Amino acid sequence: MKRAVLSILAALLLAPALSAANAQQQLAPAPLAYQQLPDTQQEEAAQGLMETLRCLKCQSQSIADSDAPMAGDMRHQVRTRIAAGEDPEAIRAWLVDRYGDYVSYDPTISQSTWPLFAVPLMLLLIAALLLWRRFRKTA
Repeated sequence: MKRAVLSILAALLLAPALSAANAQQQLAPAPLAYQQLPDTQQEEAAQGLMETLRCLKCQSQSIADSDAPMAGDMRHQVRTRIAAGEDPEAIRAWLVDRYGDYVSYDPTISQSTWPLFAVPLMLLLIAALLLWRRFRKTA
């Protein structure tokens, strides 16, 4: 009896979460996620930008290559903003502000990312110093 009550309670607690997940999968993709812009120059600019943006769900694919719903939403945003005449770098800055530096394959040096650029250089300098000390001629 106690086990049946716990099973029913667990089912009642999980039902809203499962229905929300199912609803998310049934949403139609954003209109411009899979449609190209009519203006070829705008579409080329959008494609160029989309190839330099990382899908946050797939992690190793650009939003141009990913079939994840989030990547489709990001493609829609890029195409909509390009069609409205917005500069691709302004769109990149907006996406970086919204999703963080990780979304860009071309990160900029900032307060939070400078160690990623500085540490390898420091390691190379330390290795060169150690090699120089190891192999220098003793007089």
